[in-house]
Amino acid sequence: MDLLESYRRSLAEFTDRVGEVGPGQWSDPTPCPGWDVRMLVNHVVSEDRWSVALLAGRTIEQVGDRYDGDQLGADPARTAREAAAQAELAAAHPGALDAIVHLSIGDTPADEYLHQLVAEHLVHGWDLAVAIGADPRLDPEAVRECARWFAGRISDYQRGELVRPGLEVPADADEQDRLIAAFGRDPDWAP
Repeated sequence: MDLLESYRRSLAEFTDRVGEVGPGQWSDPTPCPGWDVRMLVNHVVSEDRWSVALLAGRTIEQVGDRYDGDQLGADPARTAREAAAQAELAAAHPGALDAIVHLSIGDTPADEYLHQLVAEHLVHGWDLAVAIGADPRLDPEAVRECARWFAGRISDYQRGELVRPGLEVPADADEQDRLIAAFGRDPDWAP
């Protein structure tokens, strides 16, 4: 599967799950220590908004604190859909994936950044699903693409403390459970 299609699928799955959050679930715990459902969704929506600016060539300094604080407002599901639609347009813009993105870690090829965003949406989509009791199954092709990409970066991510240490899973664990565990989450997590 091509990278842009993996990204599109990860965005769609995440926003679909946001639409499943019930009115009384926004303060429920998630697998992310210290984050409730609203904080997790706000984080991803903020990332989506950042991606539009970064894929357009802006620097972190140029964006400033524009995406700090609450990004969800009174209708988080609508806000998440709008942010995802804008992020998808930015990634699909001709030449966007051939550019350099100015991240806090330094200049990064846009296709590498998009892989990071796929992982962000898949893993946090799983976090959200298990937090609200929704079906946690992720798009298998997007999982496969993300796992292929992440296999060469696990050590860097762990060394930089960008993810928690990976967890052991049974030898017969499926690809999704192996990916979730590689990002330091227990595939059997429940609230």
